[in-house]
Amino acid sequence: MKRFALGLASAVILLVPFCIAQQTIPLYPGTPPGGPAQTYPEKQYYSEVWRTQVVTNVTRPTLTVFKPTNGQNSGSAVVICPGGGYMALSIDSEGNDAAKYLAARGMTAFVLKYRLAPTATDATQLFGDLWAHDHAKLDAMINQDLPLAIADGLAAVAYVRQHAAEWGISPDRVGIMGFSAGGGVTIGVAFGYKADSRPAFVAPIYAGGEDFKNLTVPEDAPPMFIAAATDDNLGLAPVSMLLYKRWTDAHKSAELHMYAKGGHGFGMRKQNIPTDHWIDRFADWLELQGFLKK
Repeated sequence: MKRFALGLASAVILLVPFCIAQQTIPLYPGTPPGGPAQTYPEKQYYSEVWRTQVVTNVTRPTLTVFKPTNGQNSGSAVVICPGGGYMALSIDSEGNDAAKYLAARGMTAFVLKYRLAPTATDATQLFGDLWAHDHAKLDAMINQDLPLAIADGLAAVAYVRQHAAEWGISPDRVGIMGFSAGGGVTIGVAFGYKADSRPAFVAPIYAGGEDFKNLTVPEDAPPMFIAAATDDNLGLAPVSMLLYKRWTDAHKSAELHMYAKGGHGFGMRKQNIPTDHWIDRFADWLELQGFLKK
């Protein structure tokens, strides 16, 4: 596999700024299919390595709901998959912050915590060490956990579609987006969905992995939005270009934004460069596709 491959038994209600109602719900009623049966204490902490909040040791996937905050519900929804090398989730910059932005534009956003490789130490430090010194071990961990993460992505889309009426959304207006490893999950969903888990749109953002290059683009493939930076310091820019080519060669709708500068993991961070506005271009695209219209 290419390195960096294709990242509450009851609802908890709390209030956050701007009156966004967050509801965190379990993705599965019990032990997730395929394991692991063992649970690990889920952790959230500030990573000095990545300089952001991260979540680690996810063994029981959840969805956190961000409802529309502009007074108008477009009837569309998006599942958001944060990145983090399948060892952590960059929960703010690649999760909650993107959800708040889209909720302010009438979308219902669901931040997915998908299953990760268990780590006893700082997951972000471990990922950096493996990336620098032991790609074989990193690939082995990804090979083990990627199928579970993709299964969670598919289950998340199916869950939101099945329960769409509860949030006032349409089952055929539920898309998925993801960053980095979460972009790998998004790609897995884009190629592997069934009727009940078909996303209305897909948006892999600086996604990793080329395992899709031999897969067949689905006949009813949804439109795709892609964004990445040429100077991606993990060398993943070609993945986005190949994905765009696969979609357009199959005569499917796709839009690609390849920024000259931005590095890897720009997410919702502000760097005072054009990548600060990729999310605005995504909103433009959603508007064009009709997903921001009621």
